[in-house]
Amino acid sequence: MSENKGIMLAKSVQKHAGRAKEKILQNLGKVDRTADEIFDDHLNNFNRQQMSANRLQKEFNNYIRCVRAAQTASKSLMDAVCEIYEPQWSGYEALQAQTGASDSLWADFAHKLGDQVLIPLNTYTGQFPEMKKKVEKRNRKLIDYDGQRHSFQNLQANANKRKDDVKLTKGREQLEEARRTYEILNTELHDELPALYDSRILFLVTNLQTLFATEQVFHNETSKIYSELEAIVDKLATESQRGSNTLRKQTSNAIKTSSPVQSPVNKLNNASINSTNYQNQITTNGGSSLANSQLNIIHNI
Repeated sequence: MSENKGIMLAKSVQKHAGRAKEKILQNLGKVDRTADEIFDDHLNNFNRQQMSANRLQKEFNNYIRCVRAAQTASKSLMDAVCEIYEPQWSGYEALQAQTGASDSLWADFAHKLGDQVLIPLNTYTGQFPEMKKKVEKRNRKLIDYDGQRHSFQNLQANANKRKDDVKLTKGREQLEEARRTYEILNTELHDELPALYDSRILFLVTNLQTLFATEQVFHNETSKIYSELEAIVDKLATESQRGSNTLRKQTSNAIKTSSPVQSPVNKLNNASINSTNYQNQITTNGGSSLANSQLNIIHNI
């Protein structure tokens, strides 16, 4: 068992060393490389698609976190509003109902964004790592194929001199095996990469429609809730102003209609004055009557 592992490890090391050598020779221009311009175009499209999808995923994850933070902040704010709004005030129960509806709306909004937008986006971006692994495997098999091709070319050159048909035959078999392995992966990717690239349109249409529709419903319903809250507070303000005006009117009317209050001293003074006048009137009237009686007696005599 350990011997098998050792053999496999040795083959793996040898394979990696052969690939590294082939890449160095290609980069130095010592050997040629198999070119596939159509595949290169597909790969460029794939890289742009992956980069855009990853950025969208990153930004949307950040947006979801902000929405949940705003949900918590909104609930705390509404709790403070309910606490400061006194129960005896007008619209207290309606305000409680609207703040509860706001909390439910925020929770539903965050849930829909996560369930109907983020999960499909994660599924979409989840295709890229697997596809990238397949592309990297295809590139490794291409290096293997180029390496076997160059080795076979060297064998052909030496075989003409040495006439070593055994090595030539083995080299041809290894070249054919490397070519088949490479071409299978290359053919699959020639089909899969364009299909994945074309799928971006349908995905984005569906995903963004869901996002924008969810946003629209949330903001419309939120607008209704805040409109109701504003109406509740306006009603409280109106009733408060009416109550203050009535109080002021009643006070002023009471001051205007009520008679002046006299002090006890003023009452006594007024009583004394009235009594004196009354007595003077009696004295004056009495003296006149007495004089008239005396005149009448003298006249009769």
